[in-house]
Amino acid sequence: MKYRILGSTKEKVSALGFGCMRLPTIDHKPSSGEIDEAETIRMLQYAIDNGVNYIDSAYTYHNGRSEEVIGRALQDGYRKKVLLTTKMPIWLVEKSNDFDRFLHEQLSRLKTDYLDVYLLHNLKKKTFHQLLNLGIFSWAEKAIDKGLFRYFGFSCHEPFSVFKVFIDSYDRWSIAQIQYNYMNEDVQAGTKGLKYAAKKDIAVVIMEPLLGGTLANPHPEILSLLNQANPQRSPVDWALQWLWNKPEVSTVLSGMSSFTQVQQNINSANHSDVNSLRSEELDTISRAQSRYSSMNPVPCTKCGYCMPCPNQVDIPRNFELFNTALVFNQVNLNKNIYQNIFPEEMHAASCIQCGICEEKCPQNIPIREWLRKVEELLGKKEIKD
Repeated sequence: MKYRILGSTKEKVSALGFGCMRLPTIDHKPSSGEIDEAETIRMLQYAIDNGVNYIDSAYTYHNGRSEEVIGRALQDGYRKKVLLTTKMPIWLVEKSNDFDRFLHEQLSRLKTDYLDVYLLHNLKKKTFHQLLNLGIFSWAEKAIDKGLFRYFGFSCHEPFSVFKVFIDSYDRWSIAQIQYNYMNEDVQAGTKGLKYAAKKDIAVVIMEPLLGGTLANPHPEILSLLNQANPQRSPVDWALQWLWNKPEVSTVLSGMSSFTQVQQNINSANHSDVNSLRSEELDTISRAQSRYSSMNPVPCTKCGYCMPCPNQVDIPRNFELFNTALVFNQVNLNKNIYQNIFPEEMHAASCIQCGICEEKCPQNIPIREWLRKVEELLGKKEIKD
C-alpha cells in the first residue's frame, strides 16, 4: 500500500480510504438495504490487512447501521490499525447538548472510546452560522482535550466561495472532505478548493471519486476512448489514478460494495503515485471530460441525501433511469422498467412539489423541474401542480 501525509496531522494515511456509505446489502439495495454484515466485516478486515488505514462513516449511513457494523469489524485488534472517521449529523443539531449526545452515541455504535477524525457532515452556510452560535469550536477543542477525538474537520458540497469561508473561519481544521473527480474539477470546492485547503496544510479527503459509479461504467464512447489509450487499464483505475496524481490529495475514499472492488482498488492504490501520469494519459482524461460534459443531463451522484421523500418518490432511481435512457439510448427499455417494474408510488409523478429534497441536495439540483422531465420522457401520467 502507498501512503501519504494527512496534512498538518503528519499521520501516514493510505492512498485508498474505505468509504462506508455503500456497503454490501442482503437485498442488493445500495445505501438503503440491510447490510450483509459478514461480507462487510470480511471486506473491511481484508482491506486493513492489505494496508488500508482510513475508514470513513457517518451517523446516517445505512440508517445508522454502518457505524455499528464497523464497530464489530474493528474488534480483535483492528481498531488500533486504522484512522477511524465519522461525521456529526449537523442538520439534526438543535442545541449545544446535541454535540455530546451524537458523539457519544456514535462512539457507542463504533465500540470505541475515541475517534481519530470527527467531521461536521455536509457543512452548509446556514447550518454553519447556527453551529457558531452554539459554540461548536470551543466544544470541539474541549472534546479533543478530553481525548474523545484527535482531529476535527468537515465535509462539504458547497461552491468554492463558501468553502473558502469555512476554511478561513477557523485555524484548527485538520481535514476537509470534498467531492472531486475528473468530471467535477469545477464543481463544488473543485480544484481551487483542493489547492486552497492544501496550501493551509489541511488534509483533503476525496469523496465520490467515481461520481456515484458513473465513471466506473462509462458510456461506450468514453470506454472506447480509454481503451484506445490503454486497454489494460480499467475505467475505475483511470479515475483513481487521476486523483492520486495530484499532490494535494491526502486519500481517496471508495464506497466499495463487493470484495472484488476492494481487491481491485487496493491493486490500483499499490500502483499510485504523485505526478505519475504521463502527458498523453492526462490528455486522454481531458478528452473524456469534454465528451462527458455533454452527456448526463442530471448531475445526480445517488448520494441519497434527498431521501426519504415524504411522498415516497425514489428520486435517485428516477434520475438514474432518466440519465441512462438518454446517455445509453435506452428510452424504450427504461420506459418499460419505469412503467412495469418500478413501483408506481415511487414514480416522479408522485412528486407533490414540496421542495424538501432540494433543500437537502448537495448538488443543488432543481429536483422538481427534473422530475417533471422524467415523467414526460418515461411516464404515462401528467404531473399535477
